[in-house]
Amino acid sequence: MSENEMKLSKMAGKQSILFSNPPCILSAASIAGKKEGEGPMGAQFDIIQEDPLLGKNSWEEAESELIKQAASKVLEKAGLKSADIRYLVGGDLLGQLIATSFGIADLEIPTIGIYGACSTMGEAMSVGAMLVDGGFAEKVLAITSSHFAGAEKQFRFPLDYGNQRPYSASWTVTGSGAVIIQDHNKYQKSNPEEVTIVIKGVTIGKIVDYGLKDSMNMGACMAPAAYETIKQNFEDFGVQPSYYDRIITGDLGYVGKNILIDLLKEKNYDISNNHMDCGIEIFDKDSQDTHAGGSGCGCSAIIFASYILKQLREKVWKRVLFIPTGALLSQVSFNEGKSVPGIAHAVIVEAE
Repeated sequence: MSENEMKLSKMAGKQSILFSNPPCILSAASIAGKKEGEGPMGAQFDIIQEDPLLGKNSWEEAESELIKQAASKVLEKAGLKSADIRYLVGGDLLGQLIATSFGIADLEIPTIGIYGACSTMGEAMSVGAMLVDGGFAEKVLAITSSHFAGAEKQFRFPLDYGNQRPYSASWTVTGSGAVIIQDHNKYQKSNPEEVTIVIKGVTIGKIVDYGLKDSMNMGACMAPAAYETIKQNFEDFGVQPSYYDRIITGDLGYVGKNILIDLLKEKNYDISNNHMDCGIEIFDKDSQDTHAGGSGCGCSAIIFASYILKQLREKVWKRVLFIPTGALLSQVSFNEGKSVPGIAHAVIVEAE
């Protein structure tokens, strides 16, 4: 299928979409916790919160405050009010998306709540871009968050328990990232030299289950889903890994990265030279003791909203494939001895 034919149909291959009027990213915001601010990416974030409770009474309330601040910051940077946003698409890791619902309630924006575990930023951006390209909205706010203590409390052990973490375990990032996606035709450049960042297309992932049951090894659980989505993206668009300046996974860490690269090599795709993982980049392996790296909805979200977009705006990279990855477990499924399926959504982001 030619590019013109794909533009006409919008559907590409089995799972992908090529937008006929690629939506642009108007603004982005990143709010990070203290540990994240002390890592290699610390200087990139808009706000670093030194207090893990953010002045609240619980970890859950703290995460809601994170997402509230990210939403407020992204609106401020765009020079907009909440009334200017047609829809908000977002979610988090907590049961019934309570961090999101309590955090954004005062904005009074029509909301589409989603759950993709740590893949949520990719899912939110994909849905938001579809709404804008389809003519259903001029501006959409895509947002997500996670909090280390809240995630440990819900999925593993409360911090007071003091359990020992295996080396395969990742560290849930405390942070919230947000972007505003806008109709490209309505985008106003502040100057002719300004670089426009567009969402060119997406590949929606499917649920992949290799039967792994170790909730302390998220990288291994999510890597097969990343593999399937990346492979499908290559097939749907007829491209090779070199088509992208960077192929950026969200949360695989050191364990999952190696599995992903090996799986793709079996299909004759070598991404070892242009692959980057947000879970590896966000913490310093030697000094921060996060074992396998970072994870959580906020991991890829805050790095995308800061470092990745900066590289695109400065034309260091022209085109990236952004693939946040999620582990679809719950307290119920884990306690019933179920495996941990994974999912990953890929977003093609380009600088124009």
